[in-house]
Amino acid sequence: MTTSKTEKEVEADVKNRSLPSNETNSDNASLTTRPDVPIWRISVSLVLLFLNYFLAQYDKFVLSYFQDEVISSLHLTSSSYGLLSGYATGIVYALLALPTAFVADYTSARVWVLTTAAIWWSLCVIFQGLSHNFWQILLARIGMGIGQAPVEALSVSLISDLMGQKYVFFGGSLLYVGVYIGEAVSAQIAVAFARTDTPWNTALIAIGIVGVVVALLVRAFVREPRRQISIVMVHAPDHGEPVATSSSSRMLSTLGHARRSILSTFRYIGHMRSFYLLALSAAFRQLGGNVFGYYMPSYLSNLYPSVPSLLSRYGIIVGVVGSVTVIAGGFVTSAMWNRTKVLPLYLTAIGGMISSVFVLLMVFSLNISDGEQARGVKVLYGTMSVAYLTAELWLGAINSLMALLLPPHTKTFGLAVWSLIQVLIYSSGPEIVGLALRNTDPASGLYVVKTRVALGVIIPVGYWLAGIGFLLAVPLVKLDFGGNFVQNRLPWQGRKGAFLGGGCVLVTLVVALFIVSIYYRA
Repeated sequence: MTTSKTEKEVEADVKNRSLPSNETNSDNASLTTRPDVPIWRISVSLVLLFLNYFLAQYDKFVLSYFQDEVISSLHLTSSSYGLLSGYATGIVYALLALPTAFVADYTSARVWVLTTAAIWWSLCVIFQGLSHNFWQILLARIGMGIGQAPVEALSVSLISDLMGQKYVFFGGSLLYVGVYIGEAVSAQIAVAFARTDTPWNTALIAIGIVGVVVALLVRAFVREPRRQISIVMVHAPDHGEPVATSSSSRMLSTLGHARRSILSTFRYIGHMRSFYLLALSAAFRQLGGNVFGYYMPSYLSNLYPSVPSLLSRYGIIVGVVGSVTVIAGGFVTSAMWNRTKVLPLYLTAIGGMISSVFVLLMVFSLNISDGEQARGVKVLYGTMSVAYLTAELWLGAINSLMALLLPPHTKTFGLAVWSLIQVLIYSSGPEIVGLALRNTDPASGLYVVKTRVALGVIIPVGYWLAGIGFLLAVPLVKLDFGGNFVQNRLPWQGRKGAFLGGGCVLVTLVVALFIVSIYYRA
């Protein structure tokens, strides 16, 4: 009779088996158990990666804060706007993140790929600012998606090799501060532009120009770090060579070896007990957040028309509370790393469930205050602060954990798969809301009511589905830490069928929703 291992025993096994038994293999010799990058270079790299990621997020928030102006100036419908903020870039992310990430891993040129991608998406953002109709801005956003597709995976992958495993969570959380600073800055710009009657496209053109400059700085100062071992450092399930391959062997390898490398990574992911559940849970969590980011600012502006400083205060709360919270999540995870490695799952699950209650109080803040705007806005600010304080602990911690679980030399590709599943699901949020609001005048009271219902349903449901999923994944992640999912070679055929079947269903739903959105665009 066998007994299951405790978490400490599993962690001890991982430490004792940090490298495969064949330590003389050049593939494994290229890995390090602890990065020796100087602190000053780590600091410079984190700042530049943060700036690049911040700018990549920034344009999305500009679109949400200037929603009414964009719809008016480009003569869009609500369905058109939903398309721009949903699958217009989401499908491109899904299609191109994988090959771009694989090239970055296969050539050991993550920094070069990141630089090229950043320059490309920056130029596309400039073209968005120069657009005069729906099709022009749609094509520009699709082009932007091509460049932005690998940014997150590349950035997380680089950070996971710049710092020791214990500190990767803190470094990753610093990267994701860009999400909250981006929204905060967008809010201040929206207020300033409204006061000076400056057009929305000026902000996009400025972002694009700055993005090109930051991309060149990334190339100049960020160096390709040596790959760090993963938490689970084991051999590939179907052949004796490790999943990872060294730089020299990759450069000399054939297309056949490249194909085997891709398949071995998919098999590795497929054998993980926790990957699918974690990816789906993160996707539902992102779905709620995506709808929040795209529709909450304009909804609150329409709800409180007599409060001119609302967007500015909204942005300050997002920037300050969100940034402090995501850093706190990474810091706590790093501090507790030697005691438990599943803390990110609890932070995400419980935090999101609690936050959903305060999101509902935000959405119905005016109703709670009996229609008094002065009281309502106070309720709004308070509940919003608590909502962000409980919900935003997760981003840096959960994505860093996934980076450490994946094979070292193909972790960027693995992270792209992880992001692909999420993007295909969470991009449906704005699309669904856009369809719900079609044929509704944005200036009408009915538009506010429909938006309230959408926000009050989609966000809490997304948070709760994610929370339940992450809690169910805790024991599965603990098992994956031990590496038995590869060593014991779990049956692949059944898992392969489930993987392909689920993928086909997901792609079918994505295509159907995209076609419906195009049909109702007019």
